[in-house]
Amino acid sequence: PQSVPCAGGHRCCPRGSHCSADGESCVTDLGTGTRLAPRAVPCPDGQSECPDDATCCVTGSGAWGCCPMPQASCCADKVHCCPHATVCDLTHGRCVSPTGDTDVPLSTAFPAWKRQPPAPVALRQVLCPDGRSACPDGATCCQLSPTHYGCCPLQNAVCCSDGQHCCPQGTTCDLVHSTCTSLGGSAPLAALPTARDVRCDEETSCPDGNTCCRLSSGAWGCCPLEQAVCCPDHVHCCPQGYTCDPEGGSCLQGGGTRRPWVRKTPALPRGGQVTSGIVQCDEKTSCPDGSTCCRMSLGTWGCCP
Repeated sequence: PQSVPCAGGHRCCPRGSHCSADGESCVTDLGTGTRLAPRAVPCPDGQSECPDDATCCVTGSGAWGCCPMPQASCCADKVHCCPHATVCDLTHGRCVSPTGDTDVPLSTAFPAWKRQPPAPVALRQVLCPDGRSACPDGATCCQLSPTHYGCCPLQNAVCCSDGQHCCPQGTTCDLVHSTCTSLGGSAPLAALPTARDVRCDEETSCPDGNTCCRLSSGAWGCCPLEQAVCCPDHVHCCPQGYTCDPEGGSCLQGGGTRRPWVRKTPALPRGGQVTSGIVQCDEKTSCPDGSTCCRMSLGTWGCCP
C-alpha cells in the first residue's frame, strides 16, 4: 500500500514517486531521481542469500544455489530451474507452461553466497557511573547528589561543584559570577537536567532512552532504543516504525528498508547499584554487567549490550 509497482512487476517505488523509463530509478513528483538500492533475497537456511530478482534453490550438494529469475521453479535434478509458472521437462531439457504456449531451455542455478552479519548498532546514550542512569549521546553525566545523576548537554563537560551546573571542556566553573571562564572569556553556566530512569514495574527499571521488553525468562529487559518494538523471540528489538523479521535477523520498514535488529539487556533493580557487578571502561566510565566497552566515533566510551 506504500509503493507504486514498476513495469514488469519486479520493482517498485515509494508512494509519491514513479518509475523512470529504464526502470532503474524512482522519480519523485518533484522530478528528482534516486537510484534503486541493490537488495538480496535471503534463503530459508538464514545463512545464504541470492541477488534481487533471483530465487533460492537447493543444489545436489545440499547447499543453496540461485536461479537467475524471480519466483522460479526449482527442478528435481537440483541443477536446473525454470521461469515462474512453468514446469521442468528434464527429459527434453525444456521449461514448459501448463498451457503449452511457453517452451524455453532450462536455466542453471549458480552458488549462493553467505549473508553478511548485521553491523553493530551504536547505542546513542552515555551510561553514568552508577550503572543505571544514562544520558543522550554527546552529553556528560554529572552527579547531582550521592544517588542521582544529571545530563550536561555538552561532551566531555566540566561538572560544577554545586551539583546544578556544568561548563564546556577546557573551562572552569565560576559559581560566584555564574559563568564558565577560560583564557578567552566567559559564558553563562548551563543548568543540569536530571537523568531519568524508564520504569518497567515496581522493582525494575531501564536507563533513560530505553524501552522495557520482556526476556524469554519472563523478566524485564532493556532495549537501547526509545519507544522500541519488542520482537516475539524475547531476545531482540527494533526501532519505532519497524517490524521484526524473524527469519532475516533484521528490522523491516514499510518501504523495504532493513537495519540490523538490536539485542536487549537485562533490566536493573530500581533505586540501587547493579548487584551483579559492572564492567569498568576506565577510571570514570563503566557499563552494565554482561556488556562490553566500545569506543564510539567521537572517542567516548559506549556500551555494546
